Amino acid sequence: MSKVIRIGTRDSELALWQANTVKDKLEALGHKTELVPVKSTGDLILDKPLYELGITGIFTKTLDIAMLNGTIDVAVHSMKDVPTALPEGMVQAAVLERAPTHDILVHKGLDFLKTDGEIATGSLRRKAQWLNRYPKHKISDLRGNVNTRLQKLEDNNWNGAIFAEAGLKRINLLPENAERLDWMLPAPAQGAMLIVAMEKDKEIQQAVAPLNHVETKICTTVERGFLRQLEGGCTAPIGALATIANGILFFEGCLFSLDGKQKLEIKEEVSVTEAVGLGKRCATKILESGGKELMKEIKQNLS
Repeated sequence: MSKVIRIGTRDSELALWQANTVKDKLEALGHKTELVPVKSTGDLILDKPLYELGITGIFTKTLDIAMLNGTIDVAVHSMKDVPTALPEGMVQAAVLERAPTHDILVHKGLDFLKTDGEIATGSLRRKAQWLNRYPKHKISDLRGNVNTRLQKLEDNNWNGAIFAEAGLKRINLLPENAERLDWMLPAPAQGAMLIVAMEKDKEIQQAVAPLNHVETKICTTVERGFLRQLEGGCTAPIGALATIANGILFFEGCLFSLDGKQKLEIKEEVSVTEAVGLGKRCATKILESGGKELMKEIKQNLS
């Protein structure tokens, strides 16, 4: 296409890395592109936990507005930040091949795991899972982009802080003093990048379609279906992970109370051909097993 594709992105180092990755891939296909960085509300307000801001999709709304205003053609997001229901008129144009899904602990030594300790994270999901495993530990709120959070860890007396492995790896900031948390379920769609476009712009959709990775799209669709059915948005302690091997999709999902004391979990495996609706079905089982009451309690405590 002769048109220059305007790529909207947040202006953090990680977001720009993601946008430039999409830019390079589109240019390799022969398209002309231009980056349009913007700053989100979530990047501007750093003195409150995310759940206190009460905004679903706080990192994506500014780009949504830019797209609706016609100032960008596509938006590139960390998929885990994107609400499960896109704004009217927008579509999921491509999901790129997924990076590692794990959370990691960047620490100052691991002796504290056997005693008292203090961990930093701005995620209710990470907080709840950590307290479930280490109920005597204290959790401090940690906000900001990856670089800011690493610096805050350095400047404070915390024993460690929790990050997404994918984010640190993408911008070459993964330190040696990092422990992969194999027991912690990631956020739905963690490690995946999403390209959003306007539904009416078929030319743009056709241009970015070759960037779509089918297996990643299947897995993230299941995970986000689980999240949507639980009505968790970005703020509830919900984890989900789908993987595919030899034609079989393995799914694991969880819902925790805010203090980590209650844990509801589910594991399923189906043929990839039967994956449609799996996330919703698993979430329904969680809701029928005490999840409905737990979600009500979570929403009351966060309101």
